[in-house]
Amino acid sequence: MRVELSRGRRYPEPEHPYRNEYARDRDRIIHSRAFRRLESKTQVFTIRYSDHFRNRLTHTLEVSQIARTVAAALGLNTDLAETLALAHDIGHPPFGHAGEKKLDELMRPHGSRFNHNLQALRIVEQFESPYLDFPGLNLTFEVREGIVKHSHDYTASEVPHLTEYLLDLRPPLESQLIDLVDEIAYNTADLDDALEAELLDMDTLRKEVPLFAEIYAKVESCYPAAREKLKFNEALRNTVNFLASDLLFRTNVKVQNSGISSLDDIRNTPNRLAAFSETAAQANASLKRFLFQNIYNDPAITEDRDRSVRCLEELFAFYLDSPGSMPASHEESTRTEARHLVVCDYIAGMTDQFLLRKHQEHFGTTSASAT
Repeated sequence: MRVELSRGRRYPEPEHPYRNEYARDRDRIIHSRAFRRLESKTQVFTIRYSDHFRNRLTHTLEVSQIARTVAAALGLNTDLAETLALAHDIGHPPFGHAGEKKLDELMRPHGSRFNHNLQALRIVEQFESPYLDFPGLNLTFEVREGIVKHSHDYTASEVPHLTEYLLDLRPPLESQLIDLVDEIAYNTADLDDALEAELLDMDTLRKEVPLFAEIYAKVESCYPAAREKLKFNEALRNTVNFLASDLLFRTNVKVQNSGISSLDDIRNTPNRLAAFSETAAQANASLKRFLFQNIYNDPAITEDRDRSVRCLEELFAFYLDSPGSMPASHEESTRTEARHLVVCDYIAGMTDQFLLRKHQEHFGTTSASAT
């Protein structure tokens, strides 16, 4: 995606003297309040057990590093890829995917849904408003399109208010990479955090994830006397390298075999071109299965998560049923928007600890994850 071919910004702005448009968008994301809040939003493990766990911000930085590396190796626009990686989680609510699932569940009785990607678009278009001349961050079309479409192809019937984003066409390759790079980052990082939390059984991991077993065996044969933690680190690093390398090689092969010669060709392909090989896709799937079966549902995680999500649910009901209970700016918004939408926006923007403090303020109790 060449920056000079961008469809531009919703509100025209003069060019910057030494930054291209996607670099400016990257910087606008980094300087946003929503980006800073990621530091206090859970990835998987809360800080209750260690200060070394990933949070939503450090995860995002890892995604952006892999995205930029893969994009550069493919000859893509690294500034656009990095910007989309940095923006990909800014719409996440507190308490990770469990919080997102609960908010979606709470919105359904009102005929609405919650999706963190579409929430991210609302954030950059409406809620982040640091400028005098226009609302929102006024990001380029391609960045806004990528926020919407990087992980899912929508139809006009699903999101009729977003038809401007070429819903019948594929996004650029820079956008197509992000969801797969995200999976590489969290599937491997969650293993590392699980080891830090003393929840990882190495024998079970090697048994259930053949790719990791193969890589670990090679490391062990080369460094038989090394500390177990260092052998694990080396195997994990090589796993990241295998998946990232496979993604870029397989994507390149698909592009070459498709006869692609332009961005329009990419947009008009029936299916996305960014992909793993079958071998890597199976390995990635086995990592996911292992994490869900052996880590994500461990009581050390679920007890904190479930209590915290109950706090979210109780706060949602409280704000919904108590006019005047939210900050004045949010209460003002209920004059033009349905109250359940404003409540959802308010809660989705909270950090984990802020939500728990608000719960304690209104109910006098809090979650153990606040300790």
